[in-house]
Amino acid sequence: MRILALLAVSLLAQFAISLAAHAGDVAELEILGFTGNGGIFAFEEYGVQDGSGFPYANRYYIDTADDSFLEGTPIRVRLDDENATLDAARLAARQKGEAIIKQAELTSNRGITAGFNPVTELSADPFRMVVNPRPIFSPVDDPLEFRLDEIGMNDTEACQSLGEINGFRLLRIEAKDGGKTELLHEDKSIPKSRGCPNGYRIGAVQTFSMQGLSAYAVLIAVRQYGFEGPDYRWIAVTGRL
Repeated sequence: MRILALLAVSLLAQFAISLAAHAGDVAELEILGFTGNGGIFAFEEYGVQDGSGFPYANRYYIDTADDSFLEGTPIRVRLDDENATLDAARLAARQKGEAIIKQAELTSNRGITAGFNPVTELSADPFRMVVNPRPIFSPVDDPLEFRLDEIGMNDTEACQSLGEINGFRLLRIEAKDGGKTELLHEDKSIPKSRGCPNGYRIGAVQTFSMQGLSAYAVLIAVRQYGFEGPDYRWIAVTGRL
């Protein structure tokens, strides 16, 4: 019996090591919200970096009128200490963010998470999301539909030896006008901040209303080559309605 017990412990240890070796780093997503007029959208991603074990927290502040970052952002914090806590990294990022937009304003205008598919969701379509933008039934708004296409970019500098590399295209499909499509974003090249991505999926749609539906953000999970396995980070495409 003792031999069997030791064998079981050994197998469990090997299994744990195998999982750790292929765990990767999936950043958590925290939707912070909008400014009071819907003009700015903000979100946070955070986690523990694979390989180094360093905690990080990144905050993004985006002008919904032209889908551009506010000056001085994104805010990126990484604490290069294995003993540092994730809470400490998040607090440091939040404190820096207060100089951009007060947390209280974002919290008061969080908007509606009209759709959400985490990277662990296996049954959802990663390239299409259709939502009723507000929880009003029967709906008073047209559905919001978004579709994502991956674009092969294997010639990306610094990524050529890694295998498949992709950019993306994001479309909005109009419910009226016979399904007219609007191009929201199309990569011409991959920014260095995105690393070496090989895949994408629509992870969430956040909407904001004043008198009526006025702004949205499409959160996209980016799959990258990581040190211990695939890493996931978040980006957003925003717009006004």
